[in-house]
Amino acid sequence: SGGIGRRSRLKICRSQGRARSSRAWGTNLASPVEASQEQRRVWADQTNRASRQHMLNNLKSLTLELARSPNAERTLFAISFAESSFFPLPPDLLLGPMAAAAPNKWLRYAMVCTIASVLGGLLGYAIGMFLMDSVGGAILNFFGYAGEKRSELEALYAEWGAWVIFIKGLTPIPYKLVTIVSGALAYPLHWFVIASILTRGARFLLVAWLFQRFGPSIAPIMEKRLGLVLVIVALVIVGAVVAVRILH
Repeated sequence: SGGIGRRSRLKICRSQGRARSSRAWGTNLASPVEASQEQRRVWADQTNRASRQHMLNNLKSLTLELARSPNAERTLFAISFAESSFFPLPPDLLLGPMAAAAPNKWLRYAMVCTIASVLGGLLGYAIGMFLMDSVGGAILNFFGYAGEKRSELEALYAEWGAWVIFIKGLTPIPYKLVTIVSGALAYPLHWFVIASILTRGARFLLVAWLFQRFGPSIAPIMEKRLGLVLVIVALVIVGAVVAVRILH
């Protein structure tokens, strides 16, 4: 009985030690089976984010390798096309290094990006118009625009129309969100194409010119500051358009 008593006391001490440790660290040491529904949801979200980031890192590495391949220009066209409707990485990853490696072709590369991006935008437009409840919704959900965020984006688009295309087409915000929502809300196709040409062209021309002018050394700066630069450019152009309208 003495041995049994000692074993019981030992079990009690271990349980108390785990309880104190849990309180000290603010954690719950319950197994996944015993965890609450909220904890399982958090674990699932963390796992999904980690898997998504791993996938994006692999895609980025592959994209940068393709920029040095003999088929780099074809790859640039393909990625620019796909990025406007579903692909997660921007064509700037290829456009910049390619323009720096061949400065005399920077304009050509920017035009390839622009044409492919506008054509890909038409695919995104079609997805939004004909497949919004299935494919379009899944793409928006992947990029974090499900539920309330999707409703906010659609309301913003319904109010501002072409200005949303302009701002999001010029800045690093995923353009596929705009192309899909444009189709879902049946935005006039001709205005959608015109706005896409202007915004995507302005963005890719700027990126290609900067890389051919300053070379690969500007890459770290562009990675950190490109969004800010493009937003400033967008605001300047919007301000100029508003000023012209007021003066006339």
